[in-house]
Amino acid sequence: MTTVNDYINTNHEKLDLYTTAITRAHGKNHPEAFDVRELYTQVEVKVKAAGADKPNLDSEFEKLREVTNNYTIPKDVCGTYEAVYKSLEEADKLYSA
Repeated sequence: MTTVNDYINTNHEKLDLYTTAITRAHGKNHPEAFDVRELYTQVEVKVKAAGADKPNLDSEFEKLREVTNNYTIPKDVCGTYEAVYKSLEEADKLYSA
């Protein structure tokens, strides 16, 4: 079974690039993109610090669900934005499993 640690470690390059990209492309119309970027960064730091242990990401995923309206993809965004939300939602599900 894939853990949240495995998922974040496997997808960190893509998520790092994509979360930065959505702030540049959509930050003006979607200021929550900056919150998503910051929260993702916090998740990544905690996962790396935890090593093989499960990090405590309750607060980060709770805030992500709040700022993304439970990962609801806005209608006026690109595929990269959609990919970020879907990836973070998957990480959230793995964490909660």
